[in-house]
Amino acid sequence: MNRLLVGLALLLYLTTAAVVGFGAEVHDRAHAPADTSTTYPPELQRRLTAALAAKGPDYRPRTEHLLPDGRPRYTNRLILEDSPYLIQHAHNPVDWYAWGPEAFERAHRENKPVFLSIGYSTCHWCHVMERESFEDRAIAELLNTHFVAIKVDREVRPDIDQVYMTAVQLLTGSGGWPMSSILTPQGETVVAGTYFPPDEFSSLLQRANALWQEQPEQMRARAAEIARAVAEALAAEAQAAELGDRIVDQAVASLLEQHDELQGGFGDAPKFPQQPRLALLLDQALRRDDQAALTAAVFTLQSMARGGIHDQVGGGFHRYAIDNDWLVPHFEKMLHDQAQLARLYLTGWRLTGDPALARVARRTLDFVLRDLTSPAGGFYSATDADSEGEEGLFFLWTPAELRSALSPEDAELAIALYGVTESGNFEGRNILHLPIAPVKFAAARGLTPAALLKRLDAINQRLYRHREGRPHPHRDEKILTAWNGMMITALAEAADALDEPRYLTAAQRAAELLWSELRTAPGRINRVYLDGRAAQPGLLEDYAFLGQAMIALFDATGEQRWLTRAREMADALWERFADHDEGGLFMGEPAEATLLMTRPKDVTDGVMPSATSAALQLLAELARRTDELAYERHATGLLASTSGLIARVPSAFPSLLTALSLMRDGDTGRVQYAALGAVRADAHVNAETGKGDDGSANLVIELTMRPGWHINAHRPLQDALIGTTLRMRGDSADWQMAAPAYPNAEVLRLGFQREPLAVYQGRVQIDATLEPNPQQRADTTEDPSAWLPFELRLQACNDAICLAPETLVLQVPLPAR
Repeated sequence: MNRLLVGLALLLYLTTAAVVGFGAEVHDRAHAPADTSTTYPPELQRRLTAALAAKGPDYRPRTEHLLPDGRPRYTNRLILEDSPYLIQHAHNPVDWYAWGPEAFERAHRENKPVFLSIGYSTCHWCHVMERESFEDRAIAELLNTHFVAIKVDREVRPDIDQVYMTAVQLLTGSGGWPMSSILTPQGETVVAGTYFPPDEFSSLLQRANALWQEQPEQMRARAAEIARAVAEALAAEAQAAELGDRIVDQAVASLLEQHDELQGGFGDAPKFPQQPRLALLLDQALRRDDQAALTAAVFTLQSMARGGIHDQVGGGFHRYAIDNDWLVPHFEKMLHDQAQLARLYLTGWRLTGDPALARVARRTLDFVLRDLTSPAGGFYSATDADSEGEEGLFFLWTPAELRSALSPEDAELAIALYGVTESGNFEGRNILHLPIAPVKFAAARGLTPAALLKRLDAINQRLYRHREGRPHPHRDEKILTAWNGMMITALAEAADALDEPRYLTAAQRAAELLWSELRTAPGRINRVYLDGRAAQPGLLEDYAFLGQAMIALFDATGEQRWLTRAREMADALWERFADHDEGGLFMGEPAEATLLMTRPKDVTDGVMPSATSAALQLLAELARRTDELAYERHATGLLASTSGLIARVPSAFPSLLTALSLMRDGDTGRVQYAALGAVRADAHVNAETGKGDDGSANLVIELTMRPGWHINAHRPLQDALIGTTLRMRGDSADWQMAAPAYPNAEVLRLGFQREPLAVYQGRVQIDATLEPNPQQRADTTEDPSAWLPFELRLQACNDAICLAPETLVLQVPLPAR
């Protein structure tokens, strides 16, 4: 790879002197062309004019190039697209193409290199490069004359982004957006980077054009070498390896070594939440009672909740922080972040009983329902970092603004609690954060934590209403199947955990929208829904995350239709994306990869779980819930195809390892399945009795068996049979369980057994009384742990066979005292 880099550097920069004069001329923007309008064929021009007119009278072109009547001076092909990001660039003087055969055919025909720009609509530096370069008519003239310019929305086409971002990272050692690449007409990278200031960008284009004219074969040879390196990096091929019982422990140990014990998170700034890593740590804590993993994950969650990365007023999280202590965020808010973080905070609450973590989860979900939900019930993709041309302005405050929005007493409290100063902490204004933990702040002011939070909620409501009067950041209103699937899962789980029916209603409404509008045929879904239109064939992650959402709704409701839909998604993804030669799953279908340097696979986690891990989790969940053996077979094969990579660096694949634990040890939560889905166990504290005056609680385990199936009763009539038993898992310092009350058995005679059998079938219930540990009751007034684990051991049979005994671990939430 070093030889590749050196060769490319020489190729690009040793000929700089040959184009200096040309570069100096273009740098003088005073001599920009008077007009860079492109003349389009009549039929295309008619379509562009019609598309612009269809935007309606409220449409505001995003450009500085306007006619006296306010209409845009330039309109290019991007006005025809179903991507807010592409539409943002529809009035640049650049003659943009969307990704597709038309652009590459022109590049071939005219023997021109391709300039590829990849970004997304809420990206701050994408906006900066647009203003500085793509709105500049001199740079536009350079692009239009010597290149074929292509724009890609990375959120719509993450497969394209994956390929060309890999090239950027191989060439530069880092990556980001906007991504800027120069390609051959065959789509192979010649040179690549991210944001370029306008003068550097002009010089780059000039040098690349001169080299393409003077040394085309060298350029093509270098591009072919880069393409081979990209294909090797994305092949996801490694010799299969055995993943031993300690592989998850190894990954967790590595993550703990990387954990920042002072400020939380992993590594140095810029700091992303790294949700897949946190999810693995919490899963390990839940399954193995790993206190080190729990401490690290919860400390990070608490640190983020107190920082500026958390929108203290409106709820939800910004994309990442540019500093080590989570104070200064990059102000975008992404739907996929909200979905993942809400689930993480819920899991943290499950494990600790800390109500502050549940509060953050609620506020995050409420932000999505309030500010990111479409009238039809789908969830929008993101909100921008910028408003009024400034990054973060919408979220910033001065002491004077707080005093104008609040009463004097509340303003004084908010200024102190949120660390607000006259000088500010970001460009003369203040990012609200919690420099002192609310519990300590309350104690210093003689308040109970509950009283402080009640007052803070009222303050935040008033600040939110005040902030709503400001010009808002742009909101990307495309509805993405994968991200909506993630959000549906989060809402369905939160509805159950927090006993919030409105979350389940929202999840079901979104799921029905996706199924009715984005499912174009059985087993086929689209990725994007915008302005009432579905577009872009679904990718692996769309099928996988939507399938997971259907599983979550099945678990929450018990309704068979959701399980049927999950199976359709799993069957379709295996049919459409499986690599039958090398194993694994491709990101997209073959037709979508024809123009790419290689057909990529998504195996390594980024800010989201990899598409491969999402598919593996879906298959593992279905293997537990159905009697279709193909799901377990596919899951095992998929894991084997990635096992060599996992064995090399386990901590690089946290989501695959989380799915591995699911495959080996089953689900976590209060709803579990046995006997290939024939038995469903639903555990909860009886809502009617709740907790008694003495703090006791009535535990209920509802068992539902598919017709034709039964489980052995607690006391079988034969000594050799395994009876159904319930016990508390481990030793709880907070609770003790009285002897369970098992249902009355039915006595049956079945064909394979001469002797009568004592069984449970249909629907039965096991009851048990939970009592607080007397020592705990005497030592503290705080509520004991919010979740308790129980083991249910059973053996299921039908008229023909008996399956092996199974032990289900049920995590049961307890109501607050």
